[in-house]
Amino acid sequence: MRVLVVDDAMFMRRMLSDILEKGGHTVCGEASTGNEAVERYKELKPGLVTMDIIMPDMSGIEAVKEIKKIDPEAKILMVSAMGQQAVVLEAIQAGALDYVIKPFQPSRVLESIDRIAKK
Repeated sequence: MRVLVVDDAMFMRRMLSDILEKGGHTVCGEASTGNEAVERYKELKPGLVTMDIIMPDMSGIEAVKEIKKIDPEAKILMVSAMGQQAVVLEAIQAGALDYVIKPFQPSRVLESIDRIAKK
């Protein structure tokens, strides 16, 4: 699956990209802000987006809402250190299909992506 990796921390984008590529996915692009994520989504039309929540300029949840306006079928996996139930619920209500909490196990990320791919 072609994946857009969104996180403001470069090391986290690298780590996710490595996990995805080892899992047989293709990282078609990266973004470090919410606005950039929306623009890259329009440009690249990835099969899936991994989205951080806390980012400069636009939160991941706002970016999810914007991407869902562009493409109601967009598949988005939230990947965040913010594990509070209210934040998880807000992300799911915004349109994310699953949620992985940092620090994460590579197997958990790949299981989540496989589950989303089947939806």
